[in-house]
Amino acid sequence: MPREIPQTPSRRSGRGQPLATSSEEADHLHRAWSGQPLYIRPINRVLDDVDPRVEDEGESDDDYETVFYSSMVLEKRHVSAFGRTGRQTEADTRATYHLGDTVLMESDGLSHKRGLPSVGIILAMWETRRKGSQDASDPAKMRIRLQWFLRPGELGAFGTKREPLENEIYYKINGRAVTLPQCILGPCKVTSKPPATTQVKSQTSSKKRRGGWIYETGGVEGLQDYYCRFAYQTKGDQRGYYNVDWEKHHDNANLSTTRPPPEIDLDWGNSALWEVELPAERTRKRKKGKKDDESGSESGNATDDNYEEQSDIEMDDAAGSMDDDDSDESASNPSGGIDEPRTPSKKRKRGVFGFQSPSKRRAEKLATPRKPGKRTVVHPTPHSKAALRKRAKAKGIIDKFAIRPETLSFAAHDLSHLPKDPWLRAMNVLHVGSRPDALPCREEEFERVLRCVGELLEEGSGGCIYISGVPGTGKTATVHAVVRQLKRMADNSETDPFNYVEINGLKIPEPSAAYSVLWQGLSGNDSKNMSSKESLKALTQYFSGGRRGPESHACVVLMDELDQLVTAKQDVVYNFFNWPTLVASRLVVIAVANTMDLPERVMTGRVRSRLGMTRINFSPYTATQLQTIVHSRLKSVKDALEENTHVPLSDDAIKLAAMKVSGISGDARRVLDICRRTVEMVMPEHRMARAPEVKEVIKVMQNSPTAAYLRECSFHERMMLASLIKCIKREGVLEIKWGEVQHQHLIYMNVLTSPSDPTRKPTPGELTLVLDSLVSSRAMLIEDGATIQRKPEGDRLVVLTLDQGEVERVLGEVGGTRWKNVLNT
Repeated sequence: MPREIPQTPSRRSGRGQPLATSSEEADHLHRAWSGQPLYIRPINRVLDDVDPRVEDEGESDDDYETVFYSSMVLEKRHVSAFGRTGRQTEADTRATYHLGDTVLMESDGLSHKRGLPSVGIILAMWETRRKGSQDASDPAKMRIRLQWFLRPGELGAFGTKREPLENEIYYKINGRAVTLPQCILGPCKVTSKPPATTQVKSQTSSKKRRGGWIYETGGVEGLQDYYCRFAYQTKGDQRGYYNVDWEKHHDNANLSTTRPPPEIDLDWGNSALWEVELPAERTRKRKKGKKDDESGSESGNATDDNYEEQSDIEMDDAAGSMDDDDSDESASNPSGGIDEPRTPSKKRKRGVFGFQSPSKRRAEKLATPRKPGKRTVVHPTPHSKAALRKRAKAKGIIDKFAIRPETLSFAAHDLSHLPKDPWLRAMNVLHVGSRPDALPCREEEFERVLRCVGELLEEGSGGCIYISGVPGTGKTATVHAVVRQLKRMADNSETDPFNYVEINGLKIPEPSAAYSVLWQGLSGNDSKNMSSKESLKALTQYFSGGRRGPESHACVVLMDELDQLVTAKQDVVYNFFNWPTLVASRLVVIAVANTMDLPERVMTGRVRSRLGMTRINFSPYTATQLQTIVHSRLKSVKDALEENTHVPLSDDAIKLAAMKVSGISGDARRVLDICRRTVEMVMPEHRMARAPEVKEVIKVMQNSPTAAYLRECSFHERMMLASLIKCIKREGVLEIKWGEVQHQHLIYMNVLTSPSDPTRKPTPGELTLVLDSLVSSRAMLIEDGATIQRKPEGDRLVVLTLDQGEVERVLGEVGGTRWKNVLNT
């Protein structure tokens, strides 16, 4: 089995870098170099992926060398042929690959899960060996450097989208990787010539499967044709699409890999010219000996020979050498250089292509007697982030990540599908399930969440954000609004593309099912039948950076109802909080729970350390804020009515409902429910609802069957329910040990008893009778079964089946101020 390709621990900028991996069957394929060595130089540990055996005792870097080749022979996979079944014969089972060949690659990224191979191009081939060795090449030491292409399906779910043509792929900027030759599945063709038909690629196109991979049928001479017209920058300030001429870029860059320098160059083989150059901030510099009138006007009519451009970094240390380089380049053979693309709107300005390290300058001087071509300069498309930033700078906009206001108002409800009935429309907007894009009275929390998540996406790193608050304070709705805003920003190339997955602890059968939900959201519907154990293994390898393939976009995960995902071992929450700490994960986890101190009360130290210190608390709504929420929803109804028509809910009714709810829980859902029922009550009479109707609705809601049952409970039954709720809040989980409930019950006997209540503490047997009474009424449940009977009685778990908020409210009303204060803590 081949060893795992090492990563450079200190270089965090390499996160998300693609990595191809080979299957066990491919490790036994025949592979060997073809022809004589192309170039030999001393080893370079950063570039050459040096074998660990070089570090054995008594051996140093001076004892080894790196040998480059221009071609290799690789045994073909034994797969079915196109258009027919059966297996190929053993004859002619080997193929030769050369530098600059485009190939299909086997990788364990998301493309593999969709059954599609990744597309790459071979940039370099080499092996490390002892100096002067005449032994045969070791296949385990063979390495290749390749450049990735991106399929449209490998881009982020949220980000700038284009309608791809059939078999269209994108040249990935900063997409070089080192891998093994046996990862090659076969050759392919990449061209910049558009297909004969400009039909948009269909997701249900005819495909054939070979050896576990899906191959699109068609192509010339048995090779699949791919169309490349854009380069794509996946992250950073210049993310987006860039126009590129693939044939010209290929011909120019391939010269640097097939023509070695006459002298020793430790950096040769890094395939630097295969990386396209993005436009940078540049300043003009006069050429020596040129007159002012020859330098051209500022209107864009200057010619290439009048001036040259220079980056701010190079202006001070390379002022003298660039003039000579430019003069030499202008006299070189036009066929040997590169025909740089020009935009039709203005003159193209020829200049220096970014900052270069001293080693790269030395490599250019030693490469060939002729002046080598420079990197291909690609230009942004009109809607790429680079173009948007350039236009923003021209308008004086601050060039950094800033909080954008919501594009939709608080009253953004579409009521065109409803009849023009004020009462019916008011009931629609006051429904709990009708959520506007922006939440009133949560602007500060919205900005904090947006800034935290947005900065992590901009940095390309992972992290955890813990959001807490009592139910009904807008936690989940605020996160949804943040995700919608980030999606709009990604579609406009204002932030990095990303995927979004939502996991609700109340909607999955068990905590471990969260693994399957996340992996299905990342890889698509092909993995819906994977077990939780298989999904955990796939996620661990994916976020470790070894299963990415070409794709490297970020992922935002919302873990709602976090307390439902906490288990005894806490392995689920640990894994979700640990993955963002890995260098290559680019995972952002937003954890939402109802209690602020859940990590300190429930989670172990290792889980809390992974969670981090980014915590945002949502306070309960005040009466004024609840009124603002109701008025903002009714505004859309008022705007759609005629001038002399009023909304069917008066201001005093809204104020009374808000004050009642704010004094109990501050739950916005409850005040909306009260207002909606009030409007529903007066709808048959077509009149405005006022404070008396609100009082009647509140009285009816308080006299629910649950409330009526709780008022009829005995003192010790109400005491046991209060003890169970206290344990639930303290532990952060719904299942509580019976022994802990008994202990809390005896504590409350000293706190909640009044002169009219019994003061004698009950015995364990009497508490068991109280529990049996509540269980028979289905107010509580307790573990039962043959296996459970062998457990100690105090270790059996009990659970509350009634609505916890309703129980707290009724017990507070029946018990008085002392009970209300205890239940609210």
